[in-house]
Parts: sequence; structure tokens; C-alpha cells
Amino acid sequence: MSDPSSKSPEQPGSTRIVAGQSAAPKRPLGLKIGIAAGILALVGGGAAVASAVNNNAPATVQETAPAGNPAAELKLGYFGNVTHAPALVGVSQGHIADGLGDTKLTTQVFNAGPAAIEALNAGAIDATYIDPNPAINSYVKSAGESVHIIAGAAAGGAQLVVKPEINSAADLKGKTLASPQLGGTQDVALRAWLASQGYKTNVDGSGDVAINPTENAQTLKLFQDGKLDGAWLPEPWASRLVLTAGAKVLVDEKDLWDGSLSGKPGEFPTTILIVSQKFAADHPDTVKALLKGHVKSVEWLNGAADGEKASVINAALKEAAGAELKADVIDRSLKNIVFTVDPLAGTYQKLLADGVAAGTTKQADINGIFDLAALNSVSGEKTSAAGLGKE
Repeated sequence: MSDPSSKSPEQPGSTRIVAGQSAAPKRPLGLKIGIAAGILALVGGGAAVASAVNNNAPATVQETAPAGNPAAELKLGYFGNVTHAPALVGVSQGHIADGLGDTKLTTQVFNAGPAAIEALNAGAIDATYIDPNPAINSYVKSAGESVHIIAGAAAGGAQLVVKPEINSAADLKGKTLASPQLGGTQDVALRAWLASQGYKTNVDGSGDVAINPTENAQTLKLFQDGKLDGAWLPEPWASRLVLTAGAKVLVDEKDLWDGSLSGKPGEFPTTILIVSQKFAADHPDTVKALLKGHVKSVEWLNGAADGEKASVINAALKEAAGAELKADVIDRSLKNIVFTVDPLAGTYQKLLADGVAAGTTKQADINGIFDLAALNSVSGEKTSAAGLGKE
């Protein structure tokens, strides 16, 4: 895959970081991440990329630096998935950098949640877009001291896709399935669903159905090569297997959520925005500034025409990872996703219980995992923490 940084010259006020290159940037990067598994970009073969953002602000966004004690730099993580479109749009369109004002933004692209959590807990990044189960797991392991969930980003957009000859759960015995990473939200959802069908799975891959946590681009290739029978995947990877590799949908996860926990049938948290508790304590105004850009990105996604939305997201994917998605893949992906700042807090006790049952986390009290006060201040709305933190 070609180097995305070679596509266009650097814009004023921006810094591009390409993993594996040693070319000196125009100013200090302050971002050293040594987690090889966490820096695989996801589109068209997985080039590892991290990019900083142009600080030139659109006229519609507040251009002044946040009041108080802003951080000199915010290091933000996200994935090259369509379910991370608020990050893709927020970075590429300048919403996040603009909201941050004089605070420099650098970004890092990850493959899956556990790797992003590892980077955040190591101090390599300050905040990240992520799937919920790794955030829960981090909070549990740290006895409530590692992260806070500060907003939702996307709901829906995950499916179990399988070979055409698999017609029901009964056909899965002895088969091999993939998930993006052990302990990630799709991994936990797959294990929970298989348990509901009477199957036993183990984190070492043994059991009635074998689950092999696999990087998404490799899952596509392995499925095409006939080495996997299916996978529980977020978008755009579910759509890529369906439209380019001949898979079919066995389970659409939206059908498993009746709305009794969130009040929103068919919606389940896929992507959220979290922040290091230490960073939030040191720089609360920077967290609020980040949320301003995040809210504006979600508003843009929900207001843009379908064609414009697909075009902007595709351009952002190309900028981050060097390749765009085919039109039918991105169109199908977007139809499966709801972009929302609501993290759907009422679902988190079930997410925790599923993780415990899957053997990827421990039973614990997650009261305090949410801090939605800044979000509610920025958005002017009342997003519920469901009794699990500040709002």
C-alpha cells in the first residue's frame, strides 16, 4: 500500500506521523508508541498510520482556545472503521482540532480496542474512540481509576457473517470463527451469542466453536481463502465480507437488542469516546474542547446528504490508511450505523455480564465509569449515565 503522506503536501499547522518512518517532523511529536499490534491501519491491507490534524478552523466552529488550563497537546486514538466516522470526520474536517484551539492534536490509528486501551493506560495517548468492552475491562482492572466514558459515537453496525452453506446456529458446531481481538466488543458479543445457542467457547480458542481473534484485514483474506467459516465484525468489515467475499449475514446484532435497557430498540453501543482520568483531571477544559469538536462531527454526520457523507468518510479513510472503500461497501455500512453522542449507558451492565461470562473480564462495580457532565454542558442536552456516573 502506498504511503498516505505522499498523496498531498502538509498543510500549515499540521504534523503527519507515519509509523516506521524516521523523517523528522516540523515540531516535536511527543507521541512514541511501541505497541506493534495496536498500530495496524485497517483499510486495504493494514498500513500503520498516525496523523496529526490541520488546525485551520472552519468558520462554523469556535476558533478560540478553551479557557482555564488547556493541555499543550492532545493525543487521540481511533480506528479505521466506518463505525469510527465521528473521529474520521472530526479529524479530516478539522472539527476536533478547531475545537481544541491552541492545543496541538496528534492522532494514532489502532486495529482494535484492547490495543488502544494499552496505549492509553501507558500514557501514549490521552483519549480514544473505542468499543465499550475494552473500556469496561480497563475500568474494572484499575479499580475504577483508569478511564472515563465521556460520550457515545456510534451505535449498531456489527454482524455475524458466515459461509453461504451455514444456515443456522446448529451448523456452527466444530466451525472456526473470527473476531477483531480477544476481549473486544465483537469478541464478547460473539461468545455471548454462542453461549445462548448452547455452545461452549474458551479464550484459548478451544470449545464447541473455535474463535480466533484476528486483525480485520486478515479475516477478510482468511475467509476468502476458505480458512474461516465466519466472523463477528464491525463495519465496514461485515459489508466487505458480504459484498466482496460472498459471505451472508447469520446474525445482525441489532436484532438482539430490544430497547429494554436503553429505550432505543435495535441500538447497542459500538463506538464511544473515553479519556484518561488523569488527563481529564489535569485538563478539564481540554476535554470539554474535545467534546465540542466531537459533537459537531456527529451533528455533521446526521445532517449531511448520503453521498456527501460517504465521500467525506471515504476520503478520510484514504488519508488515514491509503485506500478507499468501494461505493457499495460504504453505502451498506452506513445504513447499519446510527451516529449518536449517547453512549447508551443502560446497556453496560449487560456488556459487563457478557464479558464476565466470556471470561474476558471480572465481575465488578462499574459505578462511576461515566462522566457525561462535560458532554451535557457542551450539547445542551441531558444524556443519561443510567446511575453509573456523572451527568
